[in-house]
Amino acid sequence: MDDLQRAVEATLFASEEPMTVEALAGHLGDAEVPLVREAVKNLADHYAERGVHLVERNKRWHFQTAADLAHLLRREREQVRKLSRAATEVLAIVAYHEPVSRAEIESIRGVQTAKGTLDVLMEASWIRIAGRREVPGRPVIYATTPDFLQHFGLQSRRDLPGLDELRAAGLLDPVDDAYEALTGSDDEENEESAADEETSDEADDLTEAPEDVEIEIDGDLSGHAGVEPS
Repeated sequence: MDDLQRAVEATLFASEEPMTVEALAGHLGDAEVPLVREAVKNLADHYAERGVHLVERNKRWHFQTAADLAHLLRREREQVRKLSRAATEVLAIVAYHEPVSRAEIESIRGVQTAKGTLDVLMEASWIRIAGRREVPGRPVIYATTPDFLQHFGLQSRRDLPGLDELRAAGLLDPVDDAYEALTGSDDEENEESAADEETSDEADDLTEAPEDVEIEIDGDLSGHAGVEPS
């Protein structure tokens, strides 16, 4: 291992947060970025079979315990907190559409989103405030965090499953069925509406009086209420 690799190793080991290759190069006295990138990759290969791994998350590198040894370091039982359906939907929308505002989230979901749902995701460090959109009102926009990528084992958002993968996993089947049922019911409603209009037109034709037809009424109307005798 050469001096540059050792320096990169020491820097990443002592760093409190993951670092980009550019940040490492600047920290090491403006070292050449390509050389630092090569040193990082060599270190990742070196640690691939060891108890700790050097991994990349969102273009930032850090050391973490090997997944198969994590159970040896746990001293407390983890408390599993299940996300609500609303929180899961919001997290998915942010992940696939970021940066996205609350109004845009509600537009995609079709329902109002409670502020508490966003707060839960922010407390879990899975989404963050990414600034404000430069439009009237300047709404707050949200994006995912490196912790989100780390928790779900993703190197970047490009690793998110696509439509084909979601459909293969059966996650889109209920949506497809619901959509087909909805469009089918719309077709039936359109057919019923067209039939109703046709029936209404026929009824109008039957109720219209022919032109140039006089109607004569015989008899004395003086006994009827509201009619004065002539």
